[in-house]
Amino acid sequence: MLLAIDVGNTNTVIGMFDGEELCASWRIKTDSRSTADEMVLTFRGLLTGDWEITGIALCSTVPAVLHEMRLMLDRYFSDVPTVIVEPGTKTGVPVLTDNPKEVGADRIVNTIAAHHQFGGPCIVVDFGTSTNLDVVSAKGEFLGGALAPGIEISIEALASRAAQLRRIELVRPRSVIGKNTVEALQSGAVYGFTGQVDGLVERIIDELGEVTAVVATGGLATIVVEESQTITHHDPELTLTGLRLVFAKNADMA
Repeated sequence: MLLAIDVGNTNTVIGMFDGEELCASWRIKTDSRSTADEMVLTFRGLLTGDWEITGIALCSTVPAVLHEMRLMLDRYFSDVPTVIVEPGTKTGVPVLTDNPKEVGADRIVNTIAAHHQFGGPCIVVDFGTSTNLDVVSAKGEFLGGALAPGIEISIEALASRAAQLRRIELVRPRSVIGKNTVEALQSGAVYGFTGQVDGLVERIIDELGEVTAVVATGGLATIVVEESQTITHHDPELTLTGLRLVFAKNADMA
């Protein structure tokens, strides 16, 4: 079975695949201070099923965590074939940007998964610490995209800088016109970020032409998906699927 690990700035998503089937997944907080020994205790606590790990696929946007993950894998999973998505890893995704090495591994992994499932051209909207809009060509190339502050981090910044405002639960308010501070903040977050994403998607389509799909993923996607007029699919496990596909491409070298 394949253990897929997607380390993001805020959360780490872990999935267990039996062939192409995702059997189980977990979401835990990312802590850049965790050591390799602490990490393996967390993994062993989660992987309590009768699973035999025959492969590991990993991508990380946090260098400190990636370093400790390497130590963990070398120390505790040295006999398991492992693929880490980084510059030089075979992904099959041409990166058509000015500096391909600066593109996050998760964006490349999402590209391969989106093209595999929906063809192209398509757009991936990843709602995480930042909101990433990634553009995939008809050939499966990564063309670039747009980056914006994430929903949660924006709310936290507003609460920390405005004395009369506070952190709120990110849910749909009763109406766009908030009748109190909490509802006004919820309206601005839910409808404001939905409008931002829809506006960016429309501008991308104006440049790119029609797309086969606009795919939402990431931990905060559910906040926007139901309100969006441009998002066509919601796949919370898109990055895990991409890791599975990358591992398959590198299985002979793992």
